[in-house]
Amino acid sequence: MPGSPYTDLDRPPLSAARLRRALVAPHGPWRRLELRAETGSTNADVVEAARAGEPEGLVVVAERQTAGRGRRGRVWQSPPQAGIATSVLLRPGEAVPERDWWPVPPTGYGWLPLLAGVALVEAVARLAELEARLKWPNDLLIDGAKCAGVLAEALPGTSPAQPPAIVVGIGLNVTLRADELPENPTGLPATSLQLAGAAATDRDPLLRALLRSLADWYDRWRSAGGDAEVSGLRDAYLAACATVGREVRVLLPDGRQLTGTATGVDLDGQLLVDTADGELRLAAGDVLHLR
Repeated sequence: MPGSPYTDLDRPPLSAARLRRALVAPHGPWRRLELRAETGSTNADVVEAARAGEPEGLVVVAERQTAGRGRRGRVWQSPPQAGIATSVLLRPGEAVPERDWWPVPPTGYGWLPLLAGVALVEAVARLAELEARLKWPNDLLIDGAKCAGVLAEALPGTSPAQPPAIVVGIGLNVTLRADELPENPTGLPATSLQLAGAAATDRDPLLRALLRSLADWYDRWRSAGGDAEVSGLRDAYLAACATVGREVRVLLPDGRQLTGTATGVDLDGQLLVDTADGELRLAAGDVLHLR
């Protein structure tokens, strides 16, 4: 049927009504969920909403992105209904007394993309029954190939009534076929859950599991005052991280490169790298795993 969302039976459309019943308060952990047939970037949509004063808890999901954002200005695209593209709005500097949440200092915000990575690993393990690993700071790998990415963007607060916002975007390749995989300028091969032999590729339960896990880890982290150690987040991240213990090359935001051994992740979520010039703590950078 022309114009039908069921043109590819392997890629059924998501249902906004079902997702809201499962994920939006009072039955779920999120405040508001918007499902869009197409958008340029879910992150850009949530950034716009945050600047307009949107409270914490907004989720935007798109069936198709035409200009999804990646690190270092890269564009991430996917065929319609072939993946999960979602962004959430968090305001960790805002107190929520009824949940016993108090403002998290900005030094802790670097944990939010890592927190999203842990939620991704859990959802993929639970639903797709695949072992996934994390490449610091933002890639989910299956058998060494990239299957998902996380991008966090920070917006400063404009007033005491509008605290800083963190927009966390997640893109997961679900049913992309080999000829549909994106090219990665860093040379890391791409894959999808389907190509990796996932036990399930239904995006509805995958998205529900992802957003519930994300909300659960955020609650633990906020309840611990943003302490990644006390909340268990640091241990969960290290257990899933494929970068620690590896020889790495890191492209820094200023264009410099360094090589060394990744030895850990500190209490602020920074990568520790042992180099010829001593130990460095990195808050940002593109990491290449070396053999």
